[in-house]
Amino acid sequence: MSTPKTFQELPLSSKVQAAVEASGYTTPTPIQEQAIPPATEGRDVLGIAQTGTGKTASFVLPMITRLETGRARARMPRSLILAPTRELAAQVAQSFERYGVNHKLNVALLIGGVSMVDQVRKLDRGADVLIATPGRLLDHFGRGKVMLMGVEILVIDEADRMLDMGFIPDIEKICKLLPPRRQTLFFSATMPPEITRLVNTFLTDPVRIEVARPATTAKTITQTFHYCTDSEDWAKRELLRTLINEVDVKNAIIFCNRKRDVAILLKSLEKHGFSAGALHGDMDQTSRMKTLDQFRNGEIRMLAASDVAARGLDIPDVSHVFNFDLPWQSDDYVHRIGRTGRAGKQGAAVSIVTYDSLNFLADIEKVTGDTITWVGDAPTESDFADSKAKKRRSSAGGRARGGSSARGGDRNTRGRGAERGGRGRSDRGRGPKKPDATQQTAPDQEAIQPSVNPTPSTENATTDEASARRRPRRRQPRRNNREQTTEAQSAHQTEAGKTPAPVRPDDAGERKSKPPKRRPAKRNTKSGDAGADGGFADNVPAFLRKPARSASDADG
Repeated sequence: MSTPKTFQELPLSSKVQAAVEASGYTTPTPIQEQAIPPATEGRDVLGIAQTGTGKTASFVLPMITRLETGRARARMPRSLILAPTRELAAQVAQSFERYGVNHKLNVALLIGGVSMVDQVRKLDRGADVLIATPGRLLDHFGRGKVMLMGVEILVIDEADRMLDMGFIPDIEKICKLLPPRRQTLFFSATMPPEITRLVNTFLTDPVRIEVARPATTAKTITQTFHYCTDSEDWAKRELLRTLINEVDVKNAIIFCNRKRDVAILLKSLEKHGFSAGALHGDMDQTSRMKTLDQFRNGEIRMLAASDVAARGLDIPDVSHVFNFDLPWQSDDYVHRIGRTGRAGKQGAAVSIVTYDSLNFLADIEKVTGDTITWVGDAPTESDFADSKAKKRRSSAGGRARGGSSARGGDRNTRGRGAERGGRGRSDRGRGPKKPDATQQTAPDQEAIQPSVNPTPSTENATTDEASARRRPRRRQPRRNNREQTTEAQSAHQTEAGKTPAPVRPDDAGERKSKPPKRRPAKRNTKSGDAGADGGFADNVPAFLRKPARSASDADG
């Protein structure tokens, strides 16, 4: 069977072919040639291709063809497309609008930064195509606003980017919520082990399509590197402005590693008269989409961006890509420069290299397979040697710091506390430290523990001994006013007829010298006689009293 050379030869419906022709495309890319036929047949597809090769159309076109028949029900989408970023998801939605112009497909977009009320309203009307980021989809599912048992086609786009952003657990959870009998289209630029495991788990006998070596750059991109001897950011910004003015830059995306550097670079470009905008993860979705539309329409020429714009964005006719910072990961370099030279057009990638980033060049050469081309003064061999030595020292220091932060940190803290002769940080807030028995002197021991512990002869002594056996022994450095007050309260309670407080063994000697007062003996009131001490004489009624004997009676 001969390989198709035009879209007319591909198994697409007439309405889809008309929309493709109206868009100005006649010849499919290699990934489209090989992916569209099995996708229209309902088979699982594993597509591995570099960025900018037309992967989006390779699954959008066969999906539209298969969704021509049938109708979606409320909150039960017929197909699901998962994208790693909001921009990529919105771009896929635009592709459905372009190629589905002759169809009446309901497309719902679930991304962050947009009102959930409008998204729920679209889901209630029924969605033939649901395009979502993993987090927002799970949010709607948890609220009961979407049900996934009716999904017939699943598309996972930019799977390696999903891995970098930590979405793999969410992807696995979503796949388990879908019906097992479905079609899965899986696209990725690279195939790390985790992605391979995901493919083996959720794809059934997929058609593997690999049109280029993973993480290779397009041959239509001219790559140059410029060495900046000064690593300061102001020197790099000055070199960047010189490069922009020297080459014919129609429009350009300038990549930075940090979001704060994006904001600083934007202010610098605007200060020097450049028409520029910014794109990074801290911006709300409305501002991000507005900036992208202005860049596509030519209202702004320079776009300072973080790696949020490195993957999947289809911005036509980008003439240049500048790496203000070399990326930390070599794969990101491939995706960054892939924003230019798309669809067979010519593009240029210009990278600014400093002394601190020389160690990234070896990984970039390895992943691209291209030799570094320097423009202007190149770094010397001593610069490379010093950079490698600095990297080794930094790695060794990082391992040492990592060890101390895990377990060594406690050891260091205790060591510093021992050197100062005080408590370490771990002892703060725990009260005074207990004295060590080996450091006590003989007088201190005598003051704390009496040498003789006599046994009380009273009934209270038995209680005191039992209490002493139950209570742990405490050593009292000295007796203060608070203890004396406690003794007074105990004596007062004893006089009032209450059970005396337990006597500590340490205080037994002192308690013997001051025994508790005994209760007065009970008086005999049965005879009615007041007795010698006249206990109740004053309270006996008069008629019960014996008449007093007079002197005359005694004489008589």
